[in-house]
Amino acid sequence: MSAQEFDVIVYGATGFTGRLVAEYLQRTYGAEGDVRWAMAGRDMGKLRAVAAEIGANAPLIAADAGDPNALDALAHRARVIITTVGPYQLYGEPVLAACIRAGADYVDLCGEPNWMAAMIAKYEAPAKASGARIVFSCGFDSIPFDLGVFFLQSHMKERFGQPAHFVRGRVRKMKGAFSGGTMASMLASLEAVQRDPKLVKMMADPFALSPERLVEQPNGDTAIYDDDIPSWSAPFVMAAINTKNVHRSNALMDYAYSRDFTYDEMMLTGDGAAGEKRARAGVKQSGMQRALLGFAPTRALLKRFALPKPGEGPSKEARETGFYDVLFVGETGEGGKLSVSVYGDKDPGYGSTSKIIAEAALCLGQTSREQTPGGIWTSASAMGQSLVDRLQARSVLQFKVEEKDAPRRAHPLPPDYQAGV
Repeated sequence: MSAQEFDVIVYGATGFTGRLVAEYLQRTYGAEGDVRWAMAGRDMGKLRAVAAEIGANAPLIAADAGDPNALDALAHRARVIITTVGPYQLYGEPVLAACIRAGADYVDLCGEPNWMAAMIAKYEAPAKASGARIVFSCGFDSIPFDLGVFFLQSHMKERFGQPAHFVRGRVRKMKGAFSGGTMASMLASLEAVQRDPKLVKMMADPFALSPERLVEQPNGDTAIYDDDIPSWSAPFVMAAINTKNVHRSNALMDYAYSRDFTYDEMMLTGDGAAGEKRARAGVKQSGMQRALLGFAPTRALLKRFALPKPGEGPSKEARETGFYDVLFVGETGEGGKLSVSVYGDKDPGYGSTSKIIAEAALCLGQTSREQTPGGIWTSASAMGQSLVDRLQARSVLQFKVEEKDAPRRAHPLPPDYQAGV
C-alpha cells in the first residue's frame, strides 16, 4: 500500500493536458483544502514555471520516467497517480509498474488498445497481489461512453427488470480538436501495427480487452439509418477503443449487461439526403484510416503536414466553447426500450478530459478496496454509480434519461453553435 502522503499526484504536469489537470485541481480544490495533491514531472524548472502560471502552490516532485527509483519513490507518496505522459506504449509502462509495485492506484488517458492489452496480460496478477487498482482510459475516451452504457443499463433494470441486450451509442454533436499528444499516440499506434501486422485484427476486435469473445458485434463501419432517432449514422473515430472498454466492463461486472450484449458506437450525421451524404463520406474516411494502418510511409507523410507537436493543443477559447452530446439507446429482447444521454460542456479531448480524469482519480481513491480490490479495471466496473454521481454533482458531465418523444437532444447547445462536427 502507498504511504498516501498525497491523495493524488499529477505526473506529466508540464505537458499540455497535465497542466490542464493541475489547473482544474487548483481551481476546484486549491492547495490547502480537503484534497492533498502535488505536481510531478521530469524537469523541476518547468514544474515551477507551470505552478507560477496557474497560481498553484502545490508541492512539486521531480521524477524522470527513465528512473525506476524516482518513480518508485513517487508512487509510494500517492494514493492515486494520474499520468498524462504519452504515448503510453512508449512512456507508460515504467509509471504503471511503479504503481503496481507500491500498491498505489493509477489512472491514465490511454486510448492505445494494443498497449492496454499487453499491460493487462503482463500486470493483472501483480496488481491483484499488491492491491493496486489500475484504470485506463479515464478521459473522453472512454468515461462518457463506458458510464453512459452503465447509466442506461441501471435504468433499464429499474424500469424493465432486465438489462438492454442491444445498445447503440450515437454521438449527436461534438465540437473539439486534436492536440499534439493525441497525434503522437496515433503515430505510435501506426508504427506498432507496421512492426506487427497482427495488431490490425486486434484493433478491430471489440473483445480485445475482454477475457473471452462472445456474440458477434455490429461493425459500425457502414452508413446506416436509425429511423427511430431519426438520422443517418457514420463510423465514429473513437469507437475502436470505447467498444473494447464497454465490453471489458461487462465482463468484469460478471456480465451484468448479459452474455449476449451487443454494442455499437457511431456518429449521427443528420436526416435526409444531406445526412446520408455525410454518412457515406464518413464511411470513406474510415476506410482510408484503416488502410493507413498497413501503409509503411504513413508517419513520414503525416509529418509533412502542419500537425501539432506533443505539448501543443487547442486554445483556451476552443476548449471553453467545445462540447459533446452522446445518445444511448437500449433495447431488451422483449420490446423494452429506453434512451439516455451524456453531455460535456467543454471540448472533449482537453477541457472536458482534464476535469474527468481528475475527478475519476479522486473517486477511485475514495472507493473501498472491499468494493474494488487490486486489479486492472474500467471506470464503470471500478467506480460505477459513485463516479456517475460525482461527475454529475460537480457539473463535469450531465447524465439524463430522455423523454420518449424527444430523442434528438436533451441538453441545450451553445447559442453560437454552428452545425457540423
